[in-house]
Amino acid sequence: MHVAEAGEGPLVLLCHGWPELWYSWRHQLRALADAGFRAVAPDMRGFGRTTAPDDVAAYTILHNVGDMVALVAALGEKRAAIVGHDWGAPVAWHAAQFRPDVFTAVVGMSVPHRKRGRTIPLDTLRKAGKRDYYWLYFQEQAAEDEFARDARFTLRRILTIGSGDTPRERKMSMYVDRAQGFLGASREDYPLPAWLTETDLDVFADEYRRSGFRGGLNWYRNIDRNWELLAPWQNAVITQPALFIAGTRDAVITGAIGQRALEELESVVPNLPGKLLLDGAGHWIQQERPEEVNTALIAFLREHHT
Repeated sequence: MHVAEAGEGPLVLLCHGWPELWYSWRHQLRALADAGFRAVAPDMRGFGRTTAPDDVAAYTILHNVGDMVALVAALGEKRAAIVGHDWGAPVAWHAAQFRPDVFTAVVGMSVPHRKRGRTIPLDTLRKAGKRDYYWLYFQEQAAEDEFARDARFTLRRILTIGSGDTPRERKMSMYVDRAQGFLGASREDYPLPAWLTETDLDVFADEYRRSGFRGGLNWYRNIDRNWELLAPWQNAVITQPALFIAGTRDAVITGAIGQRALEELESVVPNLPGKLLLDGAGHWIQQERPEEVNTALIAFLREHHT
């Protein structure tokens, strides 16, 4: 496992999402270190320079939480606060749920913790006629092939369409026209949002050119398997101190499923003092609004993780 690390003090793990890297936490690593914490941002399983197992079944939520438990031990620590964004958020939430003895505080960004549903997720989408939903497209080899054709364009497009300041007509859609792919038919180079530089984009693109996109997509290919594995935690709640941060223009929480999860968050995370929704911000919240995120994160950690 490849990690980036800064600072000394109580351990804070930073779990990135898709299609990202440890680099997504570049603004938080130094800020947390300066505030007296030991901040560690791994490339998660299958991403960047961390091992990418061949077996699709090696990317379940249990594997990914297990990686974080093992990372705490490998760093010589017994406890940590855990922070997650996008796919890293379910890892953080479930790490707190499975191992409250290790993870004493939890922060989720963009993706609320949610109740385990009563039916198999992908099968439910198919039966509802939502075969174009991106979760189903990501099960296919076509998604890997589309993204790998031009890694830099892929990263540019995804990071741009998820940004809060991107015009509505260029926003991310959760549904995929198979003829156009997830990225759409246009190969226009949209201007980068103000929070992302060409140099930042190079960091992401260089890693994905080398690694490909299969590792990250394999997380999506375990959505139904995760549902089965999580049966023992049906109706369980997370009792540690918790914080949720998201942007008001994030498609994850403005869609029907995400909005309902946001409304029900306190029922599954009862020790949540509030939700910080940053006006006008999009999905890449810790990169788009680093100062506001860092201020909230440090205040929370100083109160609950010392």
